[in-house]
Amino acid sequence: MSSDARSWRDRFATSIVRSVRPCPGALDLSMVFSAGLGDAEVSVWDASTGTTEQLPDLPPHVADPVPAADGRAILVLHDADGSEVGHLWSYPVDGKPVDLTPDLPAYTLRGIDVARDGSAVVISAVTDEGFTLYHLSDEGAVRRLFRSRNEAWNSLVSADGTLASIDTTDHNPGIRRFAVTVFDASDGAVLASLSDGPLAPVRGVRFSPVAGDPRLLVNTERTGFARPAVWNPLTGERIDVDAPELSGDLVPLDWSDDCCRLLLVHVDQGIHRVYEYDIPDGRLLRVPHPDGAYFSPEVACAVNHTWASHYGPGGQIRLLRERTDLPLEVLALDRDESEPRGILAPAEVVPGIPLRSVSVTSADGTALQLWVAAPAGASGPTPLVLNVHGGPNLAEVGGYDPVAQAWLAEGFAYASLNYRGSVTFGRAFREGFWGAVGDRELEDVEAAWRWLVDEDIADPSAVFISGASYGGFLTLLSMGRLPELFAGGFAFIALADWKLAYEDMHPALQAAWRGFLGGRPENMEERFRLSSPMTYVEGVRAPVMINQGRYDTRTPARQAEEYARRLRAVGGDVLLEFFEGGHGPVGNDGVVANFERELELARKALRGERWS
Repeated sequence: MSSDARSWRDRFATSIVRSVRPCPGALDLSMVFSAGLGDAEVSVWDASTGTTEQLPDLPPHVADPVPAADGRAILVLHDADGSEVGHLWSYPVDGKPVDLTPDLPAYTLRGIDVARDGSAVVISAVTDEGFTLYHLSDEGAVRRLFRSRNEAWNSLVSADGTLASIDTTDHNPGIRRFAVTVFDASDGAVLASLSDGPLAPVRGVRFSPVAGDPRLLVNTERTGFARPAVWNPLTGERIDVDAPELSGDLVPLDWSDDCCRLLLVHVDQGIHRVYEYDIPDGRLLRVPHPDGAYFSPEVACAVNHTWASHYGPGGQIRLLRERTDLPLEVLALDRDESEPRGILAPAEVVPGIPLRSVSVTSADGTALQLWVAAPAGASGPTPLVLNVHGGPNLAEVGGYDPVAQAWLAEGFAYASLNYRGSVTFGRAFREGFWGAVGDRELEDVEAAWRWLVDEDIADPSAVFISGASYGGFLTLLSMGRLPELFAGGFAFIALADWKLAYEDMHPALQAAWRGFLGGRPENMEERFRLSSPMTYVEGVRAPVMINQGRYDTRTPARQAEEYARRLRAVGGDVLLEFFEGGHGPVGNDGVVANFERELELARKALRGERWS
C-alpha cells in the first residue's frame, strides 16, 4: 500500500464538475453543477465567451438543480435538512430567492422542465395525496393539471408552454411500465396518451424545441430494448427509429434546434457509442468521438439524467464525456467537422488508473458487465473493493469516481458491477429482480466475486463489498447471505429492513417499492421479510459499517438503527454512524471523511481487528 499519506487525499483536492445542463432558452448558456470541497457549487457558463458566473447563497443539500430559460436563475428543491421534502425555489444570479409554490403543501420533486420561451415550468410533485402535475406560469399562477394515486413521474413542457406531459401508470396500476400522457396546459384536458401495451413502457424525453410544434421525443421498448420515437399527440403520427442492426439499447437524449436530428447513445454491454438520426432522410449517422461515457442515467430524481450529451446552437453536438480516470469534459462537434474539440476542460486531477469493461456470467447464464482495475504494480491477487451501485434502476457507466481512484492508490483493486436491475441493458435485465428483490442481484454479486478471484485479481480472503442506497442494501444483504465471501461491508445510506423503511419513507418511494416487491407490506409480508437484510443478521460473520443520513426519507434512520441493534445482539461487529443530512453528502468533505473511515476499517479488518 502507498506510503504517501497524502496520495489518496489528492483525489479530492479540487471541485469536480458533475453536470452541465443547457439553459432552455435560445442563448448559449449552461448551468454547471459541481461537487465542491464543502458543498455543491453552481455557476452559469457562457460557451460562446468561455466565462462563468458563480451563483451565491444557494441552500444547503442542493441536488438536481435546473437552469431557468434565460440562465439568470437556478431552480432547485429547497428542503431544510436534506429530507427531499420541500418547495421549488428560484435562486437568481442577482436578486432575492423566491418560493415558486408557496401555497402548496411540502412535496417531493419527481420531475421538472422549463419552457424554452420562459413562459412556464412544470413539476411532478409527490405527497400523501398522490402524484400531481403542476403548471407554473411566469406570472406566478400555479395550475394543477393531473393527479393520480398511481405512480407518475417525469414532467415535460412544450417550447411555448402550451402542452405538458407526464409518464403515468394509470393504464397499468402497480406496474412500473409507464405510458406518456399529454395535457392542454390551459385547462388540464387530456389530449392523448401513448402506450405500447402492458409489457413495453414509453417515457417522455423532450418536446420539440420549436414553438408551436407539439411533437414529443419518447423512449420506447417494443423490442425489449430502448429505441427512440417522435410522436405527435395531436395527430397520432409517429416516427420510430427501429435500428435493427444495433443490439442493446439506443437511448434518445435530445434533438436539434431545427428539429431535423436526434442525438442518441447506443449502449452495448455498457459501452457508449454516439449517433445522430436524420429525421427527414431516415438515416442513422455515427458520431466520431473518443472512448468514454456520454451520459449517466438518473431515474429516481427530478431529472432523467445526472448528466447527458446534448445539442448546442446551430445543431452543434455538445458531447459530455467522462472516463473512469477522467472527470467530465465538454467536446463540441459542428456538422461540418470530422472530429470534436474541447470547449470545457476536465478538472485537473491526479492521474488515475482506467477501469476496463469485462463480461461475467451469472448462475443462470445471464451476461453481466463489470468494471475492474488492479492497483499499479500488482502482479497477483490483492485486497479488492467490489462496488454495487444504487438505484436499482441506475447504471455504472464507466464515469469518473475519485473514490475508486483513491482505493487503487492505496493498493486495493477495485470493481463495480452492473447487476440485474441496472438500466441500459434492456427491459428483461432491468426488470430481472422484480418480485424477488435481492435474489438475482446476489447471484450476480457472487458471480462477480468468483470471476475476480478466478482471474487472480482479488485475494479471496480480502474482498470488501461497498454500496450506497440500494447498493447499501445489497451490501448488507450480501453480508448475511454470502458471509463466506467478504472480509467486511461498507453500507452507505442503506436499506436494512423493507417493512420499517416503507413505514418511514416518502410516498414516491413507497409506490416504487410496491411495484418492485409486489404489493404493500401487509399483503406481501413474506416477500418483505425474505428481501430484508434484517432477516439474516445471524448469518453475518464479517464486520459491517453503516453510514446513514439523519433525515433521509429514502432509506430512513430508524430501520438502520434497528438493524445495528439486532446485529449487536447476536454478537455482530457493526458500526452505525450518522451525518446531518439526507440521501448523501454533495461536497467533497463528506466523501473524504467517509472514505478515510472506510480505509481505516479495511486495514483493521486485514489485521484481524474488530471495528466496533
